[in-house]
Amino acid sequence: MLVRVWKAAQVKARTLYGDESGVTAIEYGLIAGAIAVAIIVAVLALGENIEEMFEDTSGALEQAGGG
Repeated sequence: MLVRVWKAAQVKARTLYGDESGVTAIEYGLIAGAIAVAIIVAVLALGENIEEMFEDTSGALEQAGGG
């Protein structure tokens, strides 16, 4: 009985060792994480400049509209 369990475990281990379907999902997860980190860094680095640009644009639109 123990031999049968051992053989079944070996077969399952060989099957799992050759299966690479989960690897792709992990790679996509790592890529998405890296993109998220890059976006956060960019927003933190450029946050004040972007805020100033929107304020300038808002002011220009108010002046153009007569407000």
